[in-house]
Amino acid sequence: MEILQTILNALTSENELIMTIISIPMTFIEASIALLVFSYILNMSYTRKQATIYVIVFALIGIITPHVIRSPFYTFINVVALPVLLYFILKTNSLKAICAEALFYIIIFCIGTPLVLLYSSILHQDSIAFSTVPIYKIIYSLSLYVLLLALYKFLKKFKLRIRVLDRFDRWSYNALIINFILGTLAIFMQAYIECFYIKYIPTSFIITSLVVMIIYFITNLYSLYRTNQLEETQQLLSEEKMYNKTLNTLHDNIRGFKHDFNNIVQAIGGYLSTDNIDGLRTYYKDLLEECQLNNNLSLLNPEIINNPAIYSLLADKLYKCQEQKIKLNLEVLMDLSNLNIKMYELTRILGILLDNAIDAANKCDKKIVNIIFRKDNKTKIDLIIIQNTYINKDVNIDRIFEKGYTSKKDSDSKNHGLGLWEVRKYLKRNTNLDLYTTKNNEYFTQQFEIYNIS
Repeated sequence: MEILQTILNALTSENELIMTIISIPMTFIEASIALLVFSYILNMSYTRKQATIYVIVFALIGIITPHVIRSPFYTFINVVALPVLLYFILKTNSLKAICAEALFYIIIFCIGTPLVLLYSSILHQDSIAFSTVPIYKIIYSLSLYVLLLALYKFLKKFKLRIRVLDRFDRWSYNALIINFILGTLAIFMQAYIECFYIKYIPTSFIITSLVVMIIYFITNLYSLYRTNQLEETQQLLSEEKMYNKTLNTLHDNIRGFKHDFNNIVQAIGGYLSTDNIDGLRTYYKDLLEECQLNNNLSLLNPEIINNPAIYSLLADKLYKCQEQKIKLNLEVLMDLSNLNIKMYELTRILGILLDNAIDAANKCDKKIVNIIFRKDNKTKIDLIIIQNTYINKDVNIDRIFEKGYTSKKDSDSKNHGLGLWEVRKYLKRNTNLDLYTTKNNEYFTQQFEIYNIS
């Protein structure tokens, strides 16, 4: 009985040792739940290994820093650690990392502050007790974790996510980063002040502050929503403009083909009447190439290439091939709307590979570029295969990803040798991407693979 009384006294009074002990598992739990919430909202992908490393490192920082750095400076270390770890461990971009920081403090502030006020009123304790008395700390933390998990379930049920952070231009990207940094600092300082001085601050002031923070949060979400609408509208207009250009070109080609149809039939008849099969084969081959061009143009359809970014990129490269009289063969055998890769990174990688293929094919007598999109149904891997004819059969495929390496001659090698080096950086940053390079006597091939892992 005396032991139970001792334990009860330890739990209901300020006890630094017990607070340190219970904070260890709670830090790991909080890091895990926080990652679950803001990664879902911001549509951040990661592997189980990355998540485990992130939670362990972030929790250890949270546990160790209070014992080696005096208050309140250790808190700033934790503030900096979150986006840095997200950037280097989860390989997310800087905007998402900073937005995750802002979301973390906004959600904790909006849920935690009312929770403290509620328990302070019910238990007749000031706010300091919830960070110094073990039993109150346990009650508050467990309630907070339950509410965070309920929020996660709510967001997941209604599929409430922010999916636009990868599509901003550089100016919007920087503006959002600055906005979220300032917002995070404001929320952090406000929460810090209220946490330690809540008993000296009128309740009306705290409620007003909470309402202002919620309005700030909602306003930012609305701004993101409106920006998303504008981005989608601009992308749609660009897509429609490119599609109209394709339709006009296709229409002109078909009109020309229809106009020449009688001549084509007469020419075929001439070859047949003279039994000139070799001439007919040559004529058929030339006619087939013209038909292939129309087939490629007909593939430039948003319903087939159902990814606006890829559509615009392919349309641009197709017209570039037409100008340089390069035969481009295009096959789209999979759904492009839900690829497990950031769209900025995909268009950057795809653009570099296609530019290299077009440049190499343009130097050949036989100018051919093949582009194939298909899914490996057995392994569930999305494949993008780019093949091109090439002259330099001695190109070293083991060195092409080195910075500054180029197979081009000195006269045209200036500023070359960086494209594939940039591609290699994206591959290292993502665990679900691979690129395999092969060559034979006819084609130089790049096979880009996207693994659908979570």
